[in-house]
Amino acid sequence: MVVLIDTNVIIDFIIKRQPFEKESTEVMKKCASREIQGYVAFHSISNLWYILRKMPENERREWLVNVCKCLTVVGADHDEVINAIKKSNFKDFEDCLQDKCAVGVNANYIITRNVDDFAGSEIPAILPEDFLKIENV
Repeated sequence: MVVLIDTNVIIDFIIKRQPFEKESTEVMKKCASREIQGYVAFHSISNLWYILRKMPENERREWLVNVCKCLTVVGADHDEVINAIKKSNFKDFEDCLQDKCAVGVNANYIITRNVDDFAGSEIPAILPEDFLKIENV
């Protein structure tokens, strides 16, 4: 199973955001144990750096290194970015880039809490709790 983890799921895991911590932690554990093959989009790392800016810098660096140890960082090439720019069926350009990165690794799912934002994606988006139900069957 190959998945791309959206930024919001990683944030839930790092800051233990309730009520989402349990499912996000379970997904991240499955990636860390290599039970599933997890990826994170390159641009999510800089987004996380910014979003977590209230966290002490050394702690933030440690968290991001740990995220990169359990998720493989993936990017989109020039043509994929141009293609993403042209896709008007995405409300959020950043989500479109997530989709392009997921396509690049042949992901089965994008795991996100914002499933509706991925209505136009090539890779199906799924909530962490729904993914865990599928994965535990």
